[in-house]
Amino acid sequence: QVQLVESGGGLVQAGGSLRLSCAASGRTFKWTAMGWFRQVPGKEREFVATIRWNDDFTFYADSVKGRFTISRDSAKNGVFLQMNSLKPEDTAVYYCAVKPVWSASYDFWGQGTQVTVSS
Repeated sequence: QVQLVESGGGLVQAGGSLRLSCAASGRTFKWTAMGWFRQVPGKEREFVATIRWNDDFTFYADSVKGRFTISRDSAKNGVFLQMNSLKPEDTAVYYCAVKPVWSASYDFWGQGTQVTVSS
């Protein structure tokens, strides 16, 4: 089974930047997309960004469009999430996930990395 490990989270002031990384290892397989999601305690996990694996097509949540950029990390078979102009409302645990070729959903998830944006 694939393991996904996120890194790069931390504490940053509003207006600052962070870059998250997600590395895949273990029994990797073909997937159609990798994505980033985030969750705040007491709220449902929400979609942030995704990248389609065969053509690098990207799609973003409206709340992060123009500020966040998802890209592939070919060396680690994973993805980056460059987050600029961070806002306090971006504070959350960020998770990466993969959508296998046989599935319509993101079936494999990492453990998450905390991002805290202070005002």
